[in-house]
Parts: sequence; structure tokens; C-alpha cells
Amino acid sequence: MTQSVVVQVGQCGNQVGCRFWDLALREHAHVNKKGLYDEALSSFFRNAVLVDMEEGVVNEILQGPLREVFDSTQLLTDVSGSGNNWAVGHMTYGSAYREQIVDKLRKAVEHCDCLQCFFLIHSMGGGTGSGLGTRVLSLLEEEFPEVCRIVTSIYPSAEDDVITSPYNSVLAMRELTEHADCVLPIENQSLVDIVDKIKRMSHSGKPGLVIKRDSTIISGQGGLSGAEKPFDAMNNIVANLLLNITSSARFEGSLNMDLNEIAMNLVPFPRLHYLVPSLTPLYTLADVSVPTRRLDQMFSDAFSKDHQLIRADPKHSLYLACALMVRGNAQVSDLRRNIERLKPSLPFVSWNQEGWKTGLCSVPPVGHSHSLLALANNTCVKPTFMELRDRFTKLYRKKAHLHHYLQVEGMEQSFFSEATNSLSSLIEEYHHLDATKGRLMPDAPRLSIAR
Repeated sequence: MTQSVVVQVGQCGNQVGCRFWDLALREHAHVNKKGLYDEALSSFFRNAVLVDMEEGVVNEILQGPLREVFDSTQLLTDVSGSGNNWAVGHMTYGSAYREQIVDKLRKAVEHCDCLQCFFLIHSMGGGTGSGLGTRVLSLLEEEFPEVCRIVTSIYPSAEDDVITSPYNSVLAMRELTEHADCVLPIENQSLVDIVDKIKRMSHSGKPGLVIKRDSTIISGQGGLSGAEKPFDAMNNIVANLLLNITSSARFEGSLNMDLNEIAMNLVPFPRLHYLVPSLTPLYTLADVSVPTRRLDQMFSDAFSKDHQLIRADPKHSLYLACALMVRGNAQVSDLRRNIERLKPSLPFVSWNQEGWKTGLCSVPPVGHSHSLLALANNTCVKPTFMELRDRFTKLYRKKAHLHHYLQVEGMEQSFFSEATNSLSSLIEEYHHLDATKGRLMPDAPRLSIAR
């Protein structure tokens, strides 16, 4: 059986990771009624490394029900935090803890019979997630160059309360572009919008549209990680993304997708490895009592802008490739039929019209008949990156807060210009691809209405 190593870095990375482990345990308990700690799951838990430069979140794990799951050799903490400063996380802590991090990674890898990939979970706005998280990423490349590196990155919203988050995000972006095989970008604002939409549905008064009491969105009930935290509902969305993407490694299926096949099939150019995730039903996240969506409708949902985890509309941009991962009782013929149905409305690059990768896992999420995760390599990420560059430029033009970074040993001002140049050239590459859309992709023929 293939295994992955999950590496969670920083407060956000560890909170998301906790929700993932909590939900994964629920899933396996639901499937495995005898409550046996089966090989698929036990190998998954052994293969985790938790890193944070503050003790709070990791200590909560050690004091809560998940303490039975993790071994203290998998944990690495400090007490002082990174002060929302990428340079402190990347340079100071990255150097101080380098050997310990590498040692913990090696120990996790030793548990694996057949290591498939690393999953790194972190946020971009703070100091530890962005700085130390991307240092860990480069260590993974140094130590295990052959093993695929998939990164789940939470991007801050424009109203983020960390004033230096544009610096941290752009400095981290350069590292992601250079050292990751795939990045799944998720915008905080999209998560807020989805949770608000679910809450509005539950308060709409329509019969059936209620959030079940023992649901994952109000995760304190019946969960493993205690009372609900303010960000639990948002973190559940990301955790469900990770549940879907890892389902093929945890359960059997007629067409299970190897995780390293994602990069192989979805990334035609090495730097353009940002894959926009979308989930359906969104209500998996909330266990909202709504009539079940038909499978075909779920395929349509996955390509609508309301279901993307960044604020983007992929149908109006250009697809380089797309992966579809279906859970539940579905057939290969269902996948083929829906791809053929949707293809005319999805603009693909001319040289990769068949750029689809599909996976089927027979075990659905708890409480649902099916779920669908789409990962789109699509130029619709460009506006997100342009907005981030604009926020960076506003600060950098004034040299605001720069001294906090430059007083960190090893940090130089050239890192800022190199990072923004890297981001600009990435945006330009997407722009060039977008420019081909008009020339190469005629509008799909429309059915005319008989009169």
C-alpha cells in the first residue's frame, strides 16, 4: 500500500491538519464498524509531522482526544512564534531547527513501505506558515528529490489583520513556484463566503434546509477535537478537500488515482503548477439537510464559480488540464458521459483537449452518496496573484515595515525584488496562455431552438 507523509506547519496548518485527522478518523470508524485501527489509517497517522513555533495549537492536540494518535517524536514546537515575519520563520527558525526537522521527516519516511508524496499544509499570511513552511518545502526537495511535493496553501484576504501578510505571501510564493510540484491555492475569503452561504441556507426557514446538529460544520458535537473554534467551519472545507484527495490512498476503488499522477498529468509547465480546487457538494462540509444532488448535477457544480476555493471563474479562463476525483458508487461511464457533456463549455488549450485525469473511490464521505473534487490547472488563478502583487507593491513602495525583515540575520532587500519579479513572471506566463484563448478556442457551437 502506498503512503503519504503529511507535514503541517504553523497555526493554520496545524488547525486544518487537526480537522483533517478528526474527519479521517470519523470516516474510517463509519466504514470499519468493528473499530479496528486498520493498516491504511494507522500508516497514515504514523506519517505526520507537526511543526509550529508557538505551542498553543500543538499542545491542544496533545491534551485532546487526538493525543492517542500522534507520537511526541512527530512534533516540533518553540515558544516565541515568528511575529508575522517570513524572515524569522524562514531564516531564523529554518536554520535553528533544520537538523531536527530533517530528522523528523526521515523518521516519518522510514515508516513508509512505498512513499508516494508529501502533503504540506500551511498558510501564506503569517510568519511560521509562510516562512518556515516554505523552508520545510525546500528541505523536502533537498532530502527527498524524487518524492512529489503537494502543498495546500491558504492565502490571506485583502482585509487580513496581519499588516505584513502581502510581504509574507509574495516571499512565500517564490518558494512555492521554485520548489513545489503542485500547489492547491485556497483563499480565506472564499472559505468565508462558502460558510456564510451555508449559514444563510440554514437560516432561510425553508423546510429541509437546516444544518444537522451533529454535523462537521458545528464540529464540537461528536467530533474528536473538542468545542468548536471560530475557524473550524472554514478549516473543515480544507479538511474535506484533503479527505477527497487522499481517499484513494485510504480506501479501495475501481480507478484509484496515484497522488504522484496529479503532477504528472496536470502540470505541463513546471512553474504553472497551481491547481484550483473545487468541491461538491459543498454541503458535505456542513451536513446540511438538502435533497441529494444527482451525480450529473454535481459535475456541473464542480465547474461553477460558487464551488471554487479561490474567487475565480474557470469557465471564462483557459484550462491546461483538469483532474476529477469521484467518491461513491459511480462508474467510469458516468465520468466519460459528464466529461463529454461539459467539454464544449470548457475552454482547453488546443494542444491538450483530452487533458483529463480521473479517479474513482468506492467509499463516499460520511452521510453522502457521492462527492466530487475537481483540480483545475487554469489561468483563472492570475487575478488572485495580480491582486496579491498590488497589495505587496503598496507596502513596498513606502518601504513600510521593511526594517523588521532586514534586521533578521540572512535576510537581504534583494529577496523582496526577486520575489516580486518571480511573481510578475508567473503572471506573465499565465497572461501569454490567456492570449492564445481567443485565437485557438472558437466558441462552442450552441444548439439552436427549433421554431
